[in-house]
Amino acid sequence: MEDLLIYLLPLLMFVVLLALLMLGYPVAFTLGAVGLYFGLIGVWMDLLSWTDFNFLPLRIWGVATNFTLLAVPLFVFMGVMLERSGLAEDLLETMGLVFGRVRGGLAMSVVVVGMLLAASTGIVGATVVTMGILSLPTMLRRGYSPELATGTIAASGTLGQIIPPSIILVLLGDIMDVPIGSIFVAAVIPGLVLVGLYLGWIGGSAWMRPAIAPAIPADERAAISPAELRRRVLQALVPPTVLIVLVLGSIFAGVASPTEAAAMGAFGAGVLTILNGRFSVRILKEVMVSSLRITCMVFVILVGAAAFGLVFRLLGGDDIVSNVMHAIPYGKGGVLAIVMVLFFFLGFVLDFIEITFIIVPILKPIVRTMGIDPLWFSVLIAINLQTSFLTPPFGFSLFYLKGVAPSSITTMHIYRGVAPFVVIQLVGLLVAILFPEVVTWLPKSIGW
Repeated sequence: MEDLLIYLLPLLMFVVLLALLMLGYPVAFTLGAVGLYFGLIGVWMDLLSWTDFNFLPLRIWGVATNFTLLAVPLFVFMGVMLERSGLAEDLLETMGLVFGRVRGGLAMSVVVVGMLLAASTGIVGATVVTMGILSLPTMLRRGYSPELATGTIAASGTLGQIIPPSIILVLLGDIMDVPIGSIFVAAVIPGLVLVGLYLGWIGGSAWMRPAIAPAIPADERAAISPAELRRRVLQALVPPTVLIVLVLGSIFAGVASPTEAAAMGAFGAGVLTILNGRFSVRILKEVMVSSLRITCMVFVILVGAAAFGLVFRLLGGDDIVSNVMHAIPYGKGGVLAIVMVLFFFLGFVLDFIEITFIIVPILKPIVRTMGIDPLWFSVLIAINLQTSFLTPPFGFSLFYLKGVAPSSITTMHIYRGVAPFVVIQLVGLLVAILFPEVVTWLPKSIGW
């Protein structure tokens, strides 16, 4: 019995962690507390010694001195500053005029703006809230169905998870020991595939059921001359495009490291805010405080994950997981299928950061041992975790949108609206699994 308990102790450790997280305990402190508590149990059962804990300060120091992770606060600052710059408002208004002449055009404009904001800000919550405030009332007033309108906004906001510079890509690259530049490049085509699938679904839905997504009347479109429309398009598109080219282009071309490009992006976001006339000392203070909070959350979770991961490995958890994975039939394909299903269902109850810091480090050595490309695997995880923002009951995009939606929009409207987009994201994931070149072709083509 005691031998069985020793063998199951790492599994019990994992189950206790998930139970506490689902009860609502803070992620960072729960990770650290469960790790230390089971570490003490291990010492009491003579499975560990006190000297084993000497590795913990070294792990924490490694997190604190990781130059790659310096990109996290810089990209967060860039995103929060751009959210305050008025960029989203200008893009939504202008793209609505451009696409409004076709059925479903307003919804398509939301997808395009979501893509541009993902490539310039990468902050899901800010994107969903901004588009919910600005575009949802307009779409409802134009006769769009509540389900299509809310689903489009919620799903478009999640593009910041897969389209670089995404914070989750930075964290996955660091955990999986994949160059950040490589994972940024690899995520571009899958992100564009998802955008294309979104646009195809909206266009097809509007064509089959015109009443759910009518076009803007011709007399309203005629109120703006073609010359004025071109001017507004250039004015709205040029600033974010320049910033995207400077940040991502410098990384893809090998001119700057992701951390250096993030610093350039943070500076560029401040310049755009000044040019838009939105900059003030108050705004700067709010952006810095918000960036500090998000950064502290990420790094405190990293420290807690370091404690949990150390004890889990010392208790033999890696060996148990490895044995289970190697026992799965159909080799690499079977393991990949089980892992992707696991990530998808964990996304219903856990945050993407929790999944990244708890599950991915456990799977990392197994993935490399089985010969699975870590770059491809990392992008698959990012696509999969994107669905966690849309799956009830804890999909954060659903909460963000419900918080700013008119009172006429119910929770069931939002749930029904996001359901097709969850399926679309799973289709995109399946495409990336069946055709790995979707992920790996671009990095190989440009020498990453």
